[in-house]
Amino acid sequence: STSSRTIHVVTCDGRNIIGNLKGFDQKTNIILDECHERVFSPDAPVEQVPLGLYIVRGDNIAIIGEVDEEVDAELDLSAIMAEPLAAVVH
Repeated sequence: STSSRTIHVVTCDGRNIIGNLKGFDQKTNIILDECHERVFSPDAPVEQVPLGLYIVRGDNIAIIGEVDEEVDAELDLSAIMAEPLAAVVH
């Protein structure tokens, strides 16, 4: 069942969105519920911005993968600082 899968999407503009996969179609458009965006900065810890129910267009997805929730829960996001990802250039 897709409703129990937590996925991480990296968009073509470099955003990191994590949420519960609720559905998708033949164009890889996806519906995420209870999702949030992780915003990375070299000067501050990771910020988690709640998004709620969210739709990501398939043509804006660079990478998609299933999250290991046990490993993810052990991450100390307050200790992680990193440069944000650059946009995909075609």
